[in-house]
Amino acid sequence: MASEHGPRRGKGKDAMERIEALVVGAGPAGLMAAEELARAGRAVLVVEAKPSVARKFLMAGKSGLNLTKAEPFPRVLAAYGAAADPLRPMLEAFGPEEVMRWAEGLGQPLFTGSSGRVFPEAMKASPLLRAWLARLEGLGVARRVRWRWRGWEDAALRFETPGGPRLIEAGRTVLALGGASWARLGSDGAWAPWLAARGVPIAPFAPSNAALRVAWSAHMARHFGRPAKPLALLAGGRRVRGEAVISARGLEGGGLYPLTPELRAGAPLFLDLAPDLTEAEVARRLARPRGKASLSNHLRRALRLDPVRQALLMEFARPLPAAPGALAPLVKALPVAHAGLAALDEAISTAGGVRWEGLDSGLQLRDVPGVWCAGEMLDWEAPTGGYLLTACLSTGRWAGRAAAAARATP
Repeated sequence: MASEHGPRRGKGKDAMERIEALVVGAGPAGLMAAEELARAGRAVLVVEAKPSVARKFLMAGKSGLNLTKAEPFPRVLAAYGAAADPLRPMLEAFGPEEVMRWAEGLGQPLFTGSSGRVFPEAMKASPLLRAWLARLEGLGVARRVRWRWRGWEDAALRFETPGGPRLIEAGRTVLALGGASWARLGSDGAWAPWLAARGVPIAPFAPSNAALRVAWSAHMARHFGRPAKPLALLAGGRRVRGEAVISARGLEGGGLYPLTPELRAGAPLFLDLAPDLTEAEVARRLARPRGKASLSNHLRRALRLDPVRQALLMEFARPLPAAPGALAPLVKALPVAHAGLAALDEAISTAGGVRWEGLDSGLQLRDVPGVWCAGEMLDWEAPTGGYLLTACLSTGRWAGRAAAAARATP
């Protein structure tokens, strides 16, 4: 690919070049911004700190790339919680239906699962990424890897590169640097102090879609890696029907992740081990004569509790009360003793980042004209299930279009 967008000035550490349109960060948001800039006729350079692009995107696709969620738009919007209002115009312009058409336009047949989650038939992210990079190359987008942004030097962006320090003056810049989780894949949040120093309001980073740490007793080891289901999880007045996987370090899984905001705020977690039964029905079934059956067999026969859910009941409520009227409330709202959410860098995504009041309607920084932001570096969060990737693509497209239409900074 060609990489020259303007003349270099100076040598060594003083090397400077002028770029018409610069995108910093080559994840989904950055690549989408680059595509929109290039379609608008801008000469675009994408720089990436890692040795290859879209590493978190590829990692997400290893277990099946969940592109988006096929469901009514109000439900899609509600998944973004407090950020639903600022994200609305971006998702209206490029929501689940548009994401699906975009992926199919890259030659990726899709299918929709029973839960509404949308996947490429290939399941992996790599075929889609290869097709996307080929499209970008055809549009003239240049890219460089191992270029790590180190803030500004006057009006220029400073980079640490294999060839030494470099400076770039850009007519327009889109930052798509990710949040602060999975630093090994490129999202380390190192950019936050540089933006804050220029007056950009930054919300502190916090884990989102995070596992819960539990100090299990020894008897739980046999269940590591197994899901607890059917199950409902409750925290802060919110109830989620899903599953939770028991890991060596605690609980994780799609049923738990939507409750991260409530758990982060300190709400206790409860498990409903019999989500299809009322408490009265649980008590009635537990009151059936058990004869010589063990408690384990009685729970299995009366409530269809499998060994995993029985183990959770014993773990958090032992010794179990004998009276059905006392045991039923524990089955329906089992309190989970835990040590809090997993560390920030271990979370699937993060809350926090550039606050919405620091951005104009096109995602340009109010205090740094000529610079737009997109993707997970913005202050929004959403559960897994296609919502994360959809908003990254949507905000990247929005920022790229706004940057393309704007006058170049002096």
